Amino acid sequence: MIGGNMMDHRAYRSSVWKNSNEYKPYTYNYYLNITLFPWLEVAYTCTLVKGAHGSSYWPQQTWGKFTNQDRSFHGRLRLWKEGWWKRWTPQIVLGANDPGSHSDHGGGNISFDNVGENTNHLTRFYLAATRRFTFRQWGTLGVHASVIQFDGLDLDNDHGVTVGVSCRFQRPADGFWNKALNGLDVMGEYYDGVWNVGANYAVWKDRINVTAALYDGRYWSVGMYFRVCLF
Repeated sequence: MIGGNMMDHRAYRSSVWKNSNEYKPYTYNYYLNITLFPWLEVAYTCTLVKGAHGSSYWPQQTWGKFTNQDRSFHGRLRLWKEGWWKRWTPQIVLGANDPGSHSDHGGGNISFDNVGENTNHLTRFYLAATRRFTFRQWGTLGVHASVIQFDGLDLDNDHGVTVGVSCRFQRPADGFWNKALNGLDVMGEYYDGVWNVGANYAVWKDRINVTAALYDGRYWSVGMYFRVCLF
């Protein structure tokens, strides 16, 4: 999958971006996700930020322009497939976002040094479980729970549990509205007092998709991605 988003910088948990007045309210990212096998996914994301007008940190000639970027790698490994043992057993996935440290003066050595010595904003590790339920004539309902360990800059050893639900519509292919719903996924999650909601819509044969999300019910993120089938 190749895609990009426009998002509110306050959607980031790191207070370096979330509560800072040094950045423009909206920023952008682009990413590449590759599912090498049904049980392994890897990804690269680059987040761009713009300096705010009147910033005391960024030089005046950079105000309103892209002034910084955060590059990160991600991976997810499926440890257990849904229904392997019993029909009710969930799928279990182990994941990591931006696990290596990156020096603020270049380099990029993969290490796990003290978070105060690197510029990782998005580092986290998680173990997630998913159970799906199929409803005839309607689609699939997913129930999700995960344990997350945040180790990003200024979020060292912040951890907790998040829960969520998702729905993928699979209506009978007769009638305009049924066909329109069949391209829609909706989802919601809760973590540490914050509610997030989002949606994904397949515009063309699940190849071109548009996405939208609300962080904490207030901060928008919208984007698009293109999916290429390798096999």
